[in-house]
Amino acid sequence: MSGLGNAAEATAVDDPFAAWRALAQPTEEVEAPTGLAPMRILVAGVGNSLRADDAFGVVVAHRLMEMELPDGVKVIETGIGGIALVQELQEGYDAMVIIDAVDRGRPPGHVMLILLDVPHVDDMEWGQRYDFLADVHLATPERALIMSKALGVLPDNTLMVGCQPVDAETPGIPMSPEVTAACDVAVREILRHLDELTGSAPRKEQ
Repeated sequence: MSGLGNAAEATAVDDPFAAWRALAQPTEEVEAPTGLAPMRILVAGVGNSLRADDAFGVVVAHRLMEMELPDGVKVIETGIGGIALVQELQEGYDAMVIIDAVDRGRPPGHVMLILLDVPHVDDMEWGQRYDFLADVHLATPERALIMSKALGVLPDNTLMVGCQPVDAETPGIPMSPEVTAACDVAVREILRHLDELTGSAPRKEQ
């Protein structure tokens, strides 16, 4: 815990996220739609396609873009600039899937379904809060998610589909065979998850 005292008494001057929160507030009232709208789900592939296995999220997202997906599902590729993810989430989504290469010490190519526990900025030290403002591009998914939560636009239902890389740092080389094969596994798991979220009929194995 941050030990900040009574956070409810903080003023806009004391709150480095005040301007960001203001941007997330609606500027006009929107009439509620009639009838049942499909669940809005964002699938976001993050990573750098020029850095070996860090291309995992980008490659999987591009594959999904070419497929027929349930109504209400939108697939984007944000690269390494987390600010694009924050801006997209301000459109309003009920659930999100993030695809990324993550080092969790697992065997190379291991695909992981990770339920994210994103901290709230009110539980962070002041130095950590201002550090976020210095990173204007929100260069990591973690920072983008924390900012999204601070703005109140992060869906409660957020899942990360991660893959253990062999090498996610070396520029100019292709993905490893292990991570390349893992892309097929990730696509299947994401499609299964989307079908569960939307209540769609299970897909037949290709």
